[in-house]
Amino acid sequence: MPRETARRGMTGRAVVSLVVLAATVYLLLTTAPRLGLDLRGGTQIVLETKDSPTVTADAQTTDRTLEVLRRRVDALGVAEPMLARSGDNRIIVELPGVRDPREAVEVIGRTAQLSFHPVLATASGDSRVLNDESGQPITLGPAALTGEGVDEALSSVDSQGGGWLVSVDFKGDAGRAWERLTGQAACSPPGDPARRVAIALDDKVISSPQVSPQVACGVGIVGGSTQITGRFSPAEAKDLALLINAGALPTPVEIIEQRTVGPTLGAAAIDASARAAVIGLALTALFLLAVYRLAGLIAVGALVAYAAVSYAALLAVGATLTLPGLAGFVLAIGMAVDATVLVFERAREEHSVKQGGSLPRSVSRGFSGASSAIVDSNVTTLLAAGLLFWLASGPVRGFGVTLSIGVVVALFISLVLTRWLLHLTMRGVVARKPRLSGLTHEGRVRRWVNRRDPGFLGKPRRWLMVAGAVVIAAIAGLFVAGPNLGVEFTGGRVIEYSTSAPADVERVRDAVSEAGFPRAVVQTSGEKGISVRTEPIDEAATERIRTAVAGVAGDATEIRDEQIGPSLGAELRTKAVLALGLAVLAQLIYLAVRFDWRLGVATVAALAQDVLIILGIFAWLGKSMDGVFLAALLTVIGYSVNDSVVVFDRVREVRGQRREEPFSRVVGTAVLQTLPRTINTGIGVLFVLGALLFLGDGSLADFALALLLGLVAGTVSTVATAGPVAILLDKRWPGAGRPVRKASPARQRDDNGAVV
Repeated sequence: MPRETARRGMTGRAVVSLVVLAATVYLLLTTAPRLGLDLRGGTQIVLETKDSPTVTADAQTTDRTLEVLRRRVDALGVAEPMLARSGDNRIIVELPGVRDPREAVEVIGRTAQLSFHPVLATASGDSRVLNDESGQPITLGPAALTGEGVDEALSSVDSQGGGWLVSVDFKGDAGRAWERLTGQAACSPPGDPARRVAIALDDKVISSPQVSPQVACGVGIVGGSTQITGRFSPAEAKDLALLINAGALPTPVEIIEQRTVGPTLGAAAIDASARAAVIGLALTALFLLAVYRLAGLIAVGALVAYAAVSYAALLAVGATLTLPGLAGFVLAIGMAVDATVLVFERAREEHSVKQGGSLPRSVSRGFSGASSAIVDSNVTTLLAAGLLFWLASGPVRGFGVTLSIGVVVALFISLVLTRWLLHLTMRGVVARKPRLSGLTHEGRVRRWVNRRDPGFLGKPRRWLMVAGAVVIAAIAGLFVAGPNLGVEFTGGRVIEYSTSAPADVERVRDAVSEAGFPRAVVQTSGEKGISVRTEPIDEAATERIRTAVAGVAGDATEIRDEQIGPSLGAELRTKAVLALGLAVLAQLIYLAVRFDWRLGVATVAALAQDVLIILGIFAWLGKSMDGVFLAALLTVIGYSVNDSVVVFDRVREVRGQRREEPFSRVVGTAVLQTLPRTINTGIGVLFVLGALLFLGDGSLADFALALLLGLVAGTVSTVATAGPVAILLDKRWPGAGRPVRKASPARQRDDNGAVV
């Protein structure tokens, strides 16, 4: 029976793997990717805020309007848009891959003032007459509540009428105001106009339902929710829910112009980055084959599957693909090898401890021993990704989507597909000649580790003093040199030129770079226009840019020169910081429950050190901290936590075996035992980062540099910071790393059903 159970388990993995791979092939063949502004361009809309009877359209009001527009754009499903204030009362919106620009213009430009009114039988001094949804005139009283009292709106099918409706949930006092409004209407007899309640959007009645006869006079509709009906189409119901959720614009806006814009990156930059990615992944594959032989070939196949499934999942959810996003995706492919390497090294360790024995059993033990570390490291990352998606907006939210997909796919690849492939290959000829597998020899790193003394962390304060000195030196860069914030954070200047004929944007981009502005964003604007967006510059710098453009285009007439605000506005930055803080807190709570609170605190301390070091080094080097850098920093945080989780998972296991041994030696042993995995994973990622750093485009080179620093800092901080902090906390509050209760040996069986 146990063998039959194991066989059914492998059959289940095979079926799931084949279904997922088939769905992946289908998506890859039938779904076109949505490319971002940097790769394909999109639609640019210029809006101008107008004064209203109660609000003046100044810079502060325009900033508030911009944030409402950002929420609307996010709800439209447009990922990685660019929104920035231009002057005091203009907003530039660039939407990548928008299929129907007219629909986007209509939705984002509506004021969307939602209000709920009593319907009066006769006109009074403060009433007004509007047409209801059927075109008949009705008299509305003053608004009883507005859209500010709405908590959430959802579109759904009307099960009674067959059309679509919008469900609205109220918050706070708005729910009681709705009860009073409907309770007052219920006092009129059925058929009386006064028994109706009018719901208006932008002074247009969209629904005026009659209160049900079952509602008692003076009681009203309780529960804090209602439904808006009005014979909506699916698109109309979705747009209405979108507008209600995003909120009303503080002031009316007028569309000044609309045009198409070209990609912000040139073909040469895209080709260079693509070549770098291919070379990096090829080197990673060769490294795996050299170290793990046949098992390495399986790992390469798993990486190819990871890339295909992740990309198909991004296509399925309609994610917009940008060059930094694709670079992060390529890096995720390199890091996805971590789980596989973890299993391989654990299998090697088991085979070494048993001094030979069954290779399939060693592989099964490898999966059993590594599964907890794989799950814990991915769950902590998934917690962070979920909170980034839920709380943040704009590019940070898009990063949360990409990261969530990567984590889920990585778990599937490592625990389902890779295990099934190893089950197939580690039998037959390989079982009779186990050296072909690549999992029967210790490897140079493990042989070196076996000769090291695990007591090297016996004086944790010395390690922390060195780590503290490095952090202080890095932080000094933030005060001495100062952070070089990119145009996304500081704003800048946008200059637009009209040319007599379509200009070669690649040559213009090169000319502007040679004039001293390598980070300027140069793109086509309309049919015969060139737009240059750069950091704040003076008039002399503006003249150098004009000369560079004219030198290539021949005839360049300046038609616009405006200061623009940051595209990553204050609200977006606040949401990102809040989401990140809650993500770290959620990881700390998870690690405290899953491991021990001392180990959770140690992990967060190492994470904070990694972030500060990267910020400081970028400040000393004068590198730009832009949106691409932000994505790199978020990736580093995930890597730092993963590395600490792998080590502390082994700490928990070793302490269960050596209860009387000093905790410093337990941590040292765990570090040494996981060192082969750390080095091999690091080398695999290093190939990808090195290729992006030396062969990729300039902006991606900084992205790769930040990740490379994070890779080194995250690896070192686990040893120099997380371990010593855990040791000191254990001295003060003994009990860190206590082992959790595990299943009895009789219940742990390998893939053949044998007891392990």
